[in-house]
Amino acid sequence: MSKQEFVVLGRSAGTDDGAGGSAGDSTDNGAGDDVCCPTLLSAPLDEETAHELARVFKALGDPVRLRLLSMIASRDGGEVCVCDLTPAFDLSQPTISHHLKLLKQAGLIGSERRGTWVYYRLLPETTDRLAAVLTRPGTAPAEPVDAPAEPVRAPSEPAGTAP
Repeated sequence: MSKQEFVVLGRSAGTDDGAGGSAGDSTDNGAGDDVCCPTLLSAPLDEETAHELARVFKALGDPVRLRLLSMIASRDGGEVCVCDLTPAFDLSQPTISHHLKLLKQAGLIGSERRGTWVYYRLLPETTDRLAAVLTRPGTAPAEPVDAPAEPVRAPSEPAGTAP
């Protein structure tokens, strides 16, 4: 895999927040309002916004990274040690660190080193921006949907048969 540079939504490419954001960060799009991005259904995305979104979605496009993000976001206390993430996967520690680095570059997580270990936390402003882009205008975000217990069948399939 080549080296990848992710642009964090709402930030310039040269911004490095180190600890995952600062009190001065805002969602200002340069026009003076607090809206970062149009939704997909309200207006066509401009080229720059589309590239920024694609980079973040690309970071989420890997099942390992998606699981890592979920494990970090759902952790009580809001943060998790890398030492608790690694055993959940049949991957080496350097591979897990690589995936975490890509999530961090995409602005989805922040980190803090404490002695030997690194602790990760969700940066909700990025996931909130993604949710805002994907939400239909005039609707509230949908509640999470659990995976179906059994495979979804076409209406013409008899019960008890799986695709």
